Amino acid sequence: MENARTHDINNNRSDDGPNVSNTRTIYNRLDSSRLDSTRVKSVKEDARYDDDDDSNAITITPVIYRYKFTQDFMDELYKFSKVHQYDDRKSFKESWEIWAEESEDLISDETDRLEALGYEGDVLDKMFKSARYYFRKKSTVKPEPKERRKYVGIQKELLDAMDNHIISGLNKEDYKPSEGFNDFCTNNIDALKNEVERLLSNNLAADDIMKKVKKTYKNRYFMKISK
Repeated sequence: MENARTHDINNNRSDDGPNVSNTRTIYNRLDSSRLDSTRVKSVKEDARYDDDDDSNAITITPVIYRYKFTQDFMDELYKFSKVHQYDDRKSFKESWEIWAEESEDLISDETDRLEALGYEGDVLDKMFKSARYYFRKKSTVKPEPKERRKYVGIQKELLDAMDNHIISGLNKEDYKPSEGFNDFCTNNIDALKNEVERLLSNNLAADDIMKKVKKTYKNRYFMKISK
C-alpha cells in the first residue's frame, strides 16, 4: 500500500453581513478575507493476482441500491396513471386491478427481471405505489428553461496582477495563501476598485463580486502550484 498526500487550499467562511452596493465597502470586505490551507489525504491500494491461479479469481457482484423499472414498463404505467389521474382512491384501485389482470404478461416479465436483480420486496405493490403516488402526479408540461446569466470574467489586467503576486509570493519562504490574498488587496487598491466598478456596471451583486475575486485568486494559485 502506498500513501499519497496532496494539499488543498480552501476559503474560510465568514459572516459577511448585509449586502452593500458601494465600491469602497466591497473592497474593505475583500481586504478582510482569509484563505486557509488544509491537507487532504488520499490512499491508493494496489493488489496483484496471478492470472494463472484460479484460486485468486475474484467475482464482483454489483450492488444495486435502487431498482428501477424498464422504460417500456414505465411508459405503460404512466399511460395508466394519466388516464386515471383524477380517480378517487377506491376507483383508482379498482381500475388498477383490472389493468393488472389485462397486463399480466407485462407485469410478470418485469417482476421476473427485478427479482433476478435481487429485489426482495413486493413488486406489484411497488408498481401500484409508483402509479398512484408518482406517475399520476407527474406533470406533462415541461418547465421553460431558465435563461442563463451572461458570464462576466475578470479582466486580464487584474489576472496578470494576481499571477505576478502569486509567483512573487511562492519565491518567499514565509509565503502563505491566507496572507497572500490580503496583501494582494492592499497593494492593488486601484486595480480592484476599477474591477469592482466594472462588475457592478454589469449587474453583478456585491456578494457575487466578492466571491468572484476571492475564487479567482484561489484558482490562479492552484494553477501556479500545479505546474
